[in-house]
Amino acid sequence: MKKRGETVFLTVGWENFVKDNELEDGKMMEFIYDCDRTFYVVIFGHGGVSELRVFPQAVVDVGDYATGEEEEEEEKNKTVDEDWMSCLRNEKLENILLIPSGTVQDHWPASLKDFVHTLRSLSFPREQADLQTILGDVNVTPLSTVLSQGMNLKKKHEVEVLSSVVSSVVNSVGESTVVDVGSGQGYLAQVLSFQYKHSVVAIDSSSHHGNVSDARAARIGKHFASQMRKSGLNLFSVSSGNKCPDAPTTITCRVLSTEMLKSLTNVPPEDNGLDLDAGALNEGPKRSCSLVLAGLHACGDLSVTMLRTFMECEEVKAVVSIGCCYNLLSEKASEDSCYKCGFPMSAGLKSLGFSLGKNARDLACQSAERWSSLGEDAGLQNFELHSFHTDVNKSMRHPSSNPNSYSSFEKFCLSAFSRLNLEHPQDLDLTATWNEADAFTELIGPYWSIRAALGPVLETLILLDRLMFLQEQGDSLEVSMLPIFDPTISPRNVAVIAKRL
Repeated sequence: MKKRGETVFLTVGWENFVKDNELEDGKMMEFIYDCDRTFYVVIFGHGGVSELRVFPQAVVDVGDYATGEEEEEEEKNKTVDEDWMSCLRNEKLENILLIPSGTVQDHWPASLKDFVHTLRSLSFPREQADLQTILGDVNVTPLSTVLSQGMNLKKKHEVEVLSSVVSSVVNSVGESTVVDVGSGQGYLAQVLSFQYKHSVVAIDSSSHHGNVSDARAARIGKHFASQMRKSGLNLFSVSSGNKCPDAPTTITCRVLSTEMLKSLTNVPPEDNGLDLDAGALNEGPKRSCSLVLAGLHACGDLSVTMLRTFMECEEVKAVVSIGCCYNLLSEKASEDSCYKCGFPMSAGLKSLGFSLGKNARDLACQSAERWSSLGEDAGLQNFELHSFHTDVNKSMRHPSSNPNSYSSFEKFCLSAFSRLNLEHPQDLDLTATWNEADAFTELIGPYWSIRAALGPVLETLILLDRLMFLQEQGDSLEVSMLPIFDPTISPRNVAVIAKRL
């Protein structure tokens, strides 16, 4: 129900009410409110006969009424400041793309500059840290052509840096087996095995990834064995320290838990490529083994599960986690929901009843560095796609009967319908919809750039929640949070590192 001035009117559910009670012209109704969220309705038919009916679904909180002025103010607060948009609609594209990075122009309104600067000040720094100075014995070694085969520039950079960080952590906590969580095609696991000579178990939910990883590791192993033979070294001489490195043990498993990690050390190297469930992993005798968990962009709740497993499993001596896909995080929906949701983790945020919601989690994935690196053509294409998405929603809600004309927007929509296995609604004039919105497309870039500027702040909140979760466990842990990658190459560059003291 809504209230404007002294007038109250029904909104949501009114059409169903009319249909269910067969209301028609000539009938009259009397509403009696019992001051306890229930209306009693007396319906007078054509013959003047009345019937008392109770509709508990027609409930209202009088204190929640919004006046017309309050509704207008509420709508106003949902929009971007007109002075900002008036200034930005004619701004150079390269300056628009710098907004998420915190860069402002002198001629912009003071309130806009303050807003952008405030967001930047609240964001965790993303410049790549001096790892040698902070972590001590980190030595980033370039990958050989054999180990880097198949990697693009981004993946090569990530694996080079993270493998050196993980190796440093392993060396600091003592001999341990590295568990590569969400290992994909095994790039990180194989570098840790063949280059740094650590014992590695690679876990991924995809059996295809496991097969690819095993085949790739076999090729790398043959190369290393050949190089050692050419050097006249004994491939199996453990005492000489020249033993050919073992390939990672790959396991396909969708479950990551304390019990599973304890059981992983029972899987011998010759049983490589196992496709196991949690029950299979728990079978057989247990033996003690120190573990270090590592995750390169472990998706959604997987990064959270790594941190919780570190806390719950004494065998896990350290964890190095770099998260991604915050949009896939689970959230606490109510006081009764499972305490092991992806956000929030920390008791501090839980006590505040804090939640993000889907839009905020999506925004947390935005990268200021990626926006600033877009050229003019890529930037225009990016904003055009946002315009297309907006207009698809609009056209689905407000179909037109005017004739269609072929356009790039129509191509986009037809492709979308095809991917979703939907037929193209013939009564939708997509070109007309695009033409109607064309006057506002110059506002799309400024709006999405301002929106994207919130991304680093939201990601900072998610990362700090994870850091707080670990710090809340007491003084028995050494915890740090470092940007270890070049953010222009790998925007999700912050690693949460924790070790038992």
